[in-house]
Amino acid sequence: MKLTEENLKEKEFHNTLQSKKKGRFENIFYKAIYNLNEDFFEYIEKHCKDKSLLDYGCGIGNAAKKIVHFYPKKITGIDISDVSIKKAINNSKNLDLRINYIVDNCENSNFKSETFDMVYGSGILHHLNMKKCLEEIHRLLKKNGELVFVEPLGTNPIINLYRKLTPNSRSQDEHPLSNEDFVFLRQKYKDIKINYYGFFTLIFFPFYRNPKDSWFFKFFSTMDKIFFKIKFLRFLAWSVLIIGKKN
Repeated sequence: MKLTEENLKEKEFHNTLQSKKKGRFENIFYKAIYNLNEDFFEYIEKHCKDKSLLDYGCGIGNAAKKIVHFYPKKITGIDISDVSIKKAINNSKNLDLRINYIVDNCENSNFKSETFDMVYGSGILHHLNMKKCLEEIHRLLKKNGELVFVEPLGTNPIINLYRKLTPNSRSQDEHPLSNEDFVFLRQKYKDIKINYYGFFTLIFFPFYRNPKDSWFFKFFSTMDKIFFKIKFLRFLAWSVLIIGKKN
């Protein structure tokens, strides 16, 4: 497995992160994009049956543990962090789940071309070279294969200020998605759909505890949907759901 200097930094960061017993403080904010994660899994469930899936940057396998119950033909998970893969394998064994986990470089994997029907991931692309990743995913997908990703945007000035004030909470090479990334995405893939999340739900996250059962969250998420119909306001979103097909 060939690794660049940036790859090695990412590996060290995520190995260290997975070795810690306590979670990151930032995790308290993720309830603000609960609906994004629900939409992510809902789309995969509707489109993955009897298909070969690649969990791209799988971490400790949290997504695959859920998606395996949607009846895909096969799930393979890859991650550069050997500590994460070890945990994913142990979790899979404990739950008797048939998922294949491999330590591999997402930017330059060892799979043959056109191996997978779908490649999915959550919060992985912005840790890597976006162009290399999209090229590699394109190579790995079969004809008309799909990519489905959850990623943060790098366009909200307030969120960017918070990122600058908390540099130790993220890897040095992290780069939330920019407009340039979407230009390249549209060049390589077709039928692109981008849904935007996390403005009102993030601002007012102290007003609700459990978003699943919260009237406040439902109200703020509805406000987000209306808000993001206005194109020039979409830069204020925290995260996006990206769906597309191989050209």
